[in-house]
Amino acid sequence: MYFPDAQFSTEAITPIENNFPGNYRLQPRDIISVKVKTLDLESSEYFNIETGRGFNNFNPASIYLSGYSLDDKGNINLPEVGLVNVNGLTIVEAQNRIQESLSKYLNKATILVKLVSFRITVLGEVRNPGQYFVYNDQITLLEGLGMAGDLTEFGNRENVTLIRQSNQKLGGIRLNLRDENLLSSKFYYLQPNDVLYVQPLKVKNTRSNLSTLNIVSIIVGSVSTALAIFFTIRNLN
Repeated sequence: MYFPDAQFSTEAITPIENNFPGNYRLQPRDIISVKVKTLDLESSEYFNIETGRGFNNFNPASIYLSGYSLDDKGNINLPEVGLVNVNGLTIVEAQNRIQESLSKYLNKATILVKLVSFRITVLGEVRNPGQYFVYNDQITLLEGLGMAGDLTEFGNRENVTLIRQSNQKLGGIRLNLRDENLLSSKFYYLQPNDVLYVQPLKVKNTRSNLSTLNIVSIIVGSVSTALAIFFTIRNLN
């Protein structure tokens, strides 16, 4: 069960005061898509990096090839413009800064910026562990676990580790899916490159040990039976 003690009304939505961390701010090694729209098609094509033939042919490699990677200082390198620093900016702020930089070269250009490296990794006791790309500006913890098929019967809902990198520092925190206060926590919302690891229950380790002992017992029993039959037959002869 999730949040078993939550005091929710059965007649109306119960408000939850959530400590929303705000819009994500770009960091080094993020990848953003920059699309330039102008009346001059040739100019637009010059600034746009295109690979493949559309969304249906999407694959993780195309993200790197068709996007702009932030270097260690948070710069992207635009044609003609050169380095533009977007470190620590929201997507909207980065879009405005790039728009300002390109306005020197293009008149009446519309700039569209998207974060295309928003991915999370879900490991441990979930039905479908792996890496998942998020096609939205935000995702919650429950949505992330839902993408991985939810926890298995051996998943410890009181011990889910969130590993997060921010400002080039790595940190972790333990989350309790049975605690309703998680819904109002800033960690309820995931960020790009977050890793969720669902710890196994102790009962699984116990069952695994018992299964191993059972297999050993069966092997030993089979060998003993075979030896007993062998010596019985030899004595009869």
